Amino acid sequence: MKKVWWIVLAVAVAVFLYGWSAYNGFIGKNEAVDNQWAQVEAQYQRRLDLIPNLVESVKGMMKQEQVIFDTLAEARTRYSGAVTVDAKAAAAGEVETALGRLLAVVENYPTLKSSENVQTLMAQLEGTENRVSVERQRFNDTVRVLNVAVKRFPSNVIAGIFGFGERTYFEAAAGAENAPQVQF
Repeated sequence: MKKVWWIVLAVAVAVFLYGWSAYNGFIGKNEAVDNQWAQVEAQYQRRLDLIPNLVESVKGMMKQEQVIFDTLAEARTRYSGAVTVDAKAAAAGEVETALGRLLAVVENYPTLKSSENVQTLMAQLEGTENRVSVERQRFNDTVRVLNVAVKRFPSNVIAGIFGFGERTYFEAAAGAENAPQVQF
C-alpha cells in the first residue's frame, strides 16, 4: 500500500512539473509573439514617419495627384487609431495600397525620379519595406510556434486550462498581389 502511495505521489509530481513547465512555455511563446508584433509595428512606424517627407517632396512638384496624398493621409490616420493587431494589419494594408499608387506615380514622372530628395526618401522607404517584410515573416514564424504548442497534445490541455489560444497570422491585404493602377 505504501508503494502505491509513492507511485501516485510521483505521478502527481510529474504532472505538476509538466503543467508548470508547459504554462511557463506558453507564457514565453505568447510574449515572443507580442514582442515580434512590436517589431512589426516599429517598422510600420518608421514607414509612417517617412511617408510625410516623401509626400511633401512629391507634392511640391505635382499638384494634380492630391487624391493619392489624401488617401495616404487617411490610411496613416486609420493606422494610428487602430487598437488590435488585426485592425493595425488591415490599416497597414491600406497604407501599402496608397503608397504603391504613390510609388507608381513617382516611377512615371522622370522629373520626380531625378529629384535628390525623392531618390533618398524612396531608398529609405524601400529599405523600410524590406524590414517590414522580414519582421512580418518573423511574426508569423513566432505565431506558428505558439499555435503548434496550443494544438499539440498534451500541451493543448494546459493551454485550454489557462486560456492560451491560437494567434492570428499576418496576411496580406486582399488585392495586394495586384500592381496599383495609375491613370494620367
